Amino acid sequence: MTGVLALAWGALAALPFVSRARRLAVADRSSGVPAGRTGAATARLRALTQRFAGQSRALPRVLRVVRAPARSRAARRSDAEYLRELAVAVDLIGVGVAAGCTPYLAVEVGAEWSGPHIGRALRDVSHACALGQSFDDALRDLGARLEPVRPLTEALRTSARLGSPVAPALARLAVDVRADLRRRAEARARTVPVRLCFPLVGCVLPAFALLTVVPVVLDGLHR
Repeated sequence: MTGVLALAWGALAALPFVSRARRLAVADRSSGVPAGRTGAATARLRALTQRFAGQSRALPRVLRVVRAPARSRAARRSDAEYLRELAVAVDLIGVGVAAGCTPYLAVEVGAEWSGPHIGRALRDVSHACALGQSFDDALRDLGARLEPVRPLTEALRTSARLGSPVAPALARLAVDVRADLRRRAEARARTVPVRLCFPLVGCVLPAFALLTVVPVVLDGLHR
């Protein structure tokens, strides 16, 4: 981040030199003066301009590289939120189907009572169907747009195309989603000792040394 800020300030500081180099180049071409001191100064300014121009072109790529970890963390966090809500949504749609609702009506039930993320996605399906899009196409678009919701949309699409009962497929999907959530939770739990190393080394051990070792050393020095 420090390098990015330095490049940005350097580009801003180079703007007066760039404009001056352009004015000198125009003056040289219009007056026809041979290359002298003015030409040498113009060449130096032109080289400086080209260097800063290359840095300014590289700045967007540097910013993309710097922002990539933050975007990756945000994407993983969003996927985890969808997966946590997906298990409840699958159960709700399964209950609606078992109660006699069609898959479309069961999706409306799930949209009403699911979490905010999955509920918004399922409401988009109902809205698209209200505008004239078929239920299968709306589910396909939702699965293409949101990767974590694709297993649910594929199960509903398969049942709608083949006429097979959707309740067993939803039951298996609910088991798989909860197993995936359990594996993710176990993976996060395994990273806790590594994360605790940083506060342990940076805070606990210095405090322990200040409270136990330093008083003993100071007492020995005073004696």
